[in-house]
Amino acid sequence: MSLPEVPGILGAEQLVATAGTIAEWQLPDGMIPWIPGGHADPWNHIEAAMALAVTGHLDEAEAAYHWLVANQHENGSWHQFYVADGVEDAKFDANVIAYVATGVWHHWLLTGDRGFLESMWPVVERATDFVLELQTPQGEILWARHPDGTPWSFALLTGSSSICHSLRCAVAVAKEMGHERPDWELSLGYLAHVLRTRPDGAFTPKDRWAMDWYYPVLGGAITGDEALAHLNARRNDFIITDADGALLGVRCVSDKDWATAAETSECALAHILAGDRATAMELLRATQPMRQANGRYLTGIVYPELVTFPSNECSTYTAAAVILAADALGGCSPASGVFSDHTSLPDIIDVKDATSRNTDTEARVSDND
Repeated sequence: MSLPEVPGILGAEQLVATAGTIAEWQLPDGMIPWIPGGHADPWNHIEAAMALAVTGHLDEAEAAYHWLVANQHENGSWHQFYVADGVEDAKFDANVIAYVATGVWHHWLLTGDRGFLESMWPVVERATDFVLELQTPQGEILWARHPDGTPWSFALLTGSSSICHSLRCAVAVAKEMGHERPDWELSLGYLAHVLRTRPDGAFTPKDRWAMDWYYPVLGGAITGDEALAHLNARRNDFIITDADGALLGVRCVSDKDWATAAETSECALAHILAGDRATAMELLRATQPMRQANGRYLTGIVYPELVTFPSNECSTYTAAAVILAADALGGCSPASGVFSDHTSLPDIIDVKDATSRNTDTEARVSDND
C-alpha cells in the first residue's frame, strides 16, 4: 500500500505524523474524540478511522470500528454525540449513522480483508435500514429522530447529500457480500433525484453554509459538466482569496471570513469529482498555514486577521479530512477513489419523480425474488 502524499504540498512522512496525532488522542476503547476531553460523533469518528487506515495505522482504525460495533443499538442506530463516560446528545442523526457504510467500503478497498467485511456487514445493513426509515416519499432523508424515536420534521441538503454517497457505498458492500437490496438501490435513485432537482420545501434552507454548496457534488448527486458549473456558480461566495488571487481556504459560512481546513479539504474532493484538479490542489495547499509543527491542524483561521477559531484548537476530524484529500489527490492508496472517483461505485438508478415509487419498488423486488 502506498502512503498518501502530494508532491510539493505534503509528503508521506508529514501525513503519517498527522495521523499519529489522531491516534494519540484515541481513547482506549477505540473512540476518537474531536479534541482531548471532548465529544465524538460517529461520522467524524469514522472519518478519523479512514485517515488512520490509509496511513498504516490499521490497528487503531479497526479499534475505531470495534467501538462502533460495541455502541450500535439493535435497531442500527448510534447517538449523535458521545463522551468518554457515556452519551452527550441522545438524538439519532441519519447522516451520522449512514456514514458507517462509507467507512466499511473504504476499509475493504484498502485492505481486501474479507473477514472485516463479513463482520461489519450486519452493522452496515442495520444502520442503512434505520436511515431509510427516515426517507420521505419524495426522496429526501429527514435529519434525525428524537431520543424517543419521533422523527424530525425537516431534511438537510448537506446531510442528505452525504447519505447519497453512504447509501451508494452500502449497496456496494451488499453486492460484494452477495446480497441484493433493490429497495436500497431504488431509495438511492429517489434520493439522488431530489438532490438534483431540489423541489420547494424539500430541504431547510442553509444557503449561507459552504457544505450546502459543495456537498451535492461531493455526495455524487450532481456530476459531470453540471458539477463544475454548480461549484463555479458560488465560488466567490465561499472561497477566500488574497489580494493576488491566491486561495486562502473555504468559508464555513458565506458572510464570515472564517476558513476551516476540514471544509477546505472536502471542497477539494468535490473539485476533483468535478474534474477541476487545479483548484483542488490549491485548496489543499490552502490548508497548510493551519498545519502545526507537530503535524496537527488548526480547526480554522479568520482572515485577514489570522485569528484562530476556536482559539488554538486542533481537531482530529480536521487532520483526517486533510489526509483523505491528500490521498485522493495523490491517487495513492487502493481506497483513494472512494471520494474522488465514484465510477467504481454502483450506478444510481435514474428516476423522474416519486409518483410511481411504490409500483417501481414492488416490480424491482419481484424481479429479484
